[in-house]
Amino acid sequence: MIIVFPVLFAVILVAISLAFKFLESQRKKQVEGMLNVVSGAPLEETQSALLVDRTADQNPFETALNRTAIPRHAGRLIQQSAIGWTVGGLLGMMAILGLVGAILGVAVHQLGFFLVNALVPAILFGSLPYLYLRFKRNQRMAEIESQLPEALDFLARSMRAGHAFSVSLELLGTESPDPLGQEFRVLFNEQNLGAPLQSAMANLIERVPLLDMRLFVSSVMLQKQTGGNLSEILIRLAYVIRERFRLRGQVKAASAHGRMTAAVLMLLPLILMVALLFVAPGYLQGMANDPDGKWMIVGAIGAQILGYFVMRKITNIKV
Repeated sequence: MIIVFPVLFAVILVAISLAFKFLESQRKKQVEGMLNVVSGAPLEETQSALLVDRTADQNPFETALNRTAIPRHAGRLIQQSAIGWTVGGLLGMMAILGLVGAILGVAVHQLGFFLVNALVPAILFGSLPYLYLRFKRNQRMAEIESQLPEALDFLARSMRAGHAFSVSLELLGTESPDPLGQEFRVLFNEQNLGAPLQSAMANLIERVPLLDMRLFVSSVMLQKQTGGNLSEILIRLAYVIRERFRLRGQVKAASAHGRMTAAVLMLLPLILMVALLFVAPGYLQGMANDPDGKWMIVGAIGAQILGYFVMRKITNIKV
């Protein structure tokens, strides 16, 4: 205990310092990205030239962190969820909650192994901000997907009334509710500042990585290259998206029994374990103290996690 706490505290301090430094670099990258979009310059060439100048101001820890995919993945999730977080703040929260989980696990020491007592609660508590971020991101993507058919109909009606495509985008961003209206306002602002339509559409797909949005962007770009009646294309695309929603509802109704069974099979052992810890603490404590019992507990946890992913794979039917 005397050695573990100082080590964990030092790790937290290092993580917080790296988070603040990485936040400053992310702000510079954001400004550079906006300038690249407006100028239409290739993103990879600009980044490669800028990284040479930036590495001189970075310490080895920040350089190693930037070489991994973790900051980029976290930044993309934050942008897609539209939460006012930063990458440094997310990593800091995960580190602090991980330390809290490790302290609680060592204090409770119910799992038998010292490392398991510290690592398992640390991973569970540390992943809470990330799981919350994924939940908000999925919730926002679902709202955008549900609003997209009406938005496509709005664009088609606006162009049939004689408005240009850019004017229709401005009207859609103004009249549509958030979060879809926010994304189309960003799209119109980028195009209004002088960015090429292809670059603005690529940024839209990056912010909203949905299949329906990719179909919308592909339809617009194909019409710009080959011509055709864009309003008719958007109306047919809105009809296809609504049919996908209807089919998805039928699939969810058909697979509801399997998803409910998977939830019960996952939660029942955890609820039973917690109940036994309160009702008969010595019942599981004997297994935790036994050398073979410790490995049985670890194997049960691993089998439970494996079963969760298998059942999720079976019940997660793509439409």
